[in-house]
Amino acid sequence: MATGAVKVTISVPRNLVAVADEVAYEKNISRSKVISFCLQDLAAARLHQKMEEGYKALAKENLRFAEGAVDLANEVLSGRE
Repeated sequence: MATGAVKVTISVPRNLVAVADEVAYEKNISRSKVISFCLQDLAAARLHQKMEEGYKALAKENLRFAEGAVDLANEVLSGRE
């Protein structure tokens, strides 16, 4: 068993078990490893989605700041005349 691995008991529809078994056979790995890889992919996708949401929120915040800075700069520069 891999380091840090925990044994769990789950219920999975038969058709998905069949898919897991096919993949395990094709890749010459265990069914557990197939399921672990699927969960790793899901975790990576979730992280990617959260990072994307964070970057989009930061971009909106940066845009608001930049627009405010431009307005302020225009105000300051127009007062110099």
